[in-house]
Amino acid sequence: MTETIAILGAGLAGLSAARHLAARGIAVRLFDKGRAPGGRLATRRAEHAGRRLQFDHGAQYLRAAGPGFAAALEAAGAAPWPDPARRVGIPGMSALPRALAEGLAITASRHAGRILGEAGAWRIQHWDAKEAKPGTPLPATPPIEDGPFSAVLVTIPAPQAIDLLPGMADALRPVRYAPCWTVMAHFDAKLPLPDTLRPEGHAIGWAARDSSKPGRDGAAECWVVQAAPAWTRAHLEAHAEDIVAPLLAELATLAGAPLPAPAWAAAHRWRYSLLEAPLGQPFLWDATRRIGLAGDWCLAGRAEAAWDSGAALAAALAP
Repeated sequence: MTETIAILGAGLAGLSAARHLAARGIAVRLFDKGRAPGGRLATRRAEHAGRRLQFDHGAQYLRAAGPGFAAALEAAGAAPWPDPARRVGIPGMSALPRALAEGLAITASRHAGRILGEAGAWRIQHWDAKEAKPGTPLPATPPIEDGPFSAVLVTIPAPQAIDLLPGMADALRPVRYAPCWTVMAHFDAKLPLPDTLRPEGHAIGWAARDSSKPGRDGAAECWVVQAAPAWTRAHLEAHAEDIVAPLLAELATLAGAPLPAPAWAAAHRWRYSLLEAPLGQPFLWDATRRIGLAGDWCLAGRAEAAWDSGAALAAALAP
């Protein structure tokens, strides 16, 4: 029987590990709670008055310092925006993980809730992601069980990995993320603001005219507004519909004038957005149990750190 490695999480770390292992002829299978791979490389699509809208409501752009990640972005068709040092996906950020996932076996919309078995014969129990949510009790409905897997790599955020691997809690608990409320808004008229804003000491950490990115509908006037950590924490448990107006009111302070009401708007909460306290090493690997962990949380709050972490863990398995 051909050995297969299970990878839980199909964000950049999981995709990087999977691609590096597949290049060495090792079979992999990824599980992800999202409808598609990518994690925070996400694009929300909507429609208003017959116009198709889209918003990169997670990662806004990527930078590549090393040749490995730079080559991956080049192969995935990333384009410069808003300057030559930063890259975005076309027609949306979600296009990048789709390209990086090509040829990989991915089980999407599934919440991996239990790892059972032993080294060399691990089994994954997973539930419909609409029924099972991280941080909540597992549903009473029977799971689907897959395996055996020769090893398991966990590439989800560290706080969520504790639920799967309680024995790793002491190592993972110091890792800390800041949350981020994000508002997506479409306006019928152009706002009197530059394409990107990163104000200091403001309720807003980042705001951008998302429709100014290459490959988008430049006339759509679509905005992504991301709250700073302090503002997000103060409103963390608010309902999404109660976030839109106050965060757009903060955007109006940057414009110096009232803004028109959005024609369409929605909010999304990222509980694990900006890394504040990393693990301080590239990955965790238990060679005896054949269980490993990787993610941006291992190294730094950058997308490239997730890619490098996944590649380093894969190299530990298959030098």
